Amino acid sequence: MIGALRGHLLELDHGEATATAVVDVAGVGYEVVVGGRLAAALGAVGDEVQLAVHTHVREGAITLYGFAGPVERRAFRTLVAAHGVGPALALAILGVHTPAGLAQAVVAGDVTALCAVPGVGRKTAQRLVVELAGRLDTLALAPSATAPVGRAGAGVPVDEEVASALAGLGYGPDEIRLAVEELDGVDDVAAALRQALRRLAPRT
Repeated sequence: MIGALRGHLLELDHGEATATAVVDVAGVGYEVVVGGRLAAALGAVGDEVQLAVHTHVREGAITLYGFAGPVERRAFRTLVAAHGVGPALALAILGVHTPAGLAQAVVAGDVTALCAVPGVGRKTAQRLVVELAGRLDTLALAPSATAPVGRAGAGVPVDEEVASALAGLGYGPDEIRLAVEELDGVDDVAAALRQALRRLAPRT
């Protein structure tokens, strides 16, 4: 299984919602499907690129999906585990929402935000909110967070687990400090993370 690629961009073919990149790694060209947002950030042909990769095997076909980092790849894997969500739809969702934005939409039950993704109707969005709410820890926790679902690992304070998760989602030190100091003595990691994300959600 291929988990990461680092090499030079040989080709970049833009599609409607995704793009196909060919990455030359030591003389071998790997074809990788990426989302539109990442495709725009890859640079020009000849530039060095580094991608986190998910290897998808189905019915004899092997497809590589590329991501900016492991947090985005984790969000993709969480999405494809949801009922009725295939790789194409998962990539489309991450083309519109960052993992942090997706987690916030789930916490807030923001069906409208999910409906902004091409191909996602209201019923699909409502189902995604319900399904992903139960997987929020998988969707949002940073790679370094090792606590099981539920309570923090032995000896690790909940606020440290939440701070690690928020850092993995791309929040800055000031935002993390603001969110963590507002935690109301919650001793459950998933619940504390939901509370922190609500605190950080943009106010309208």
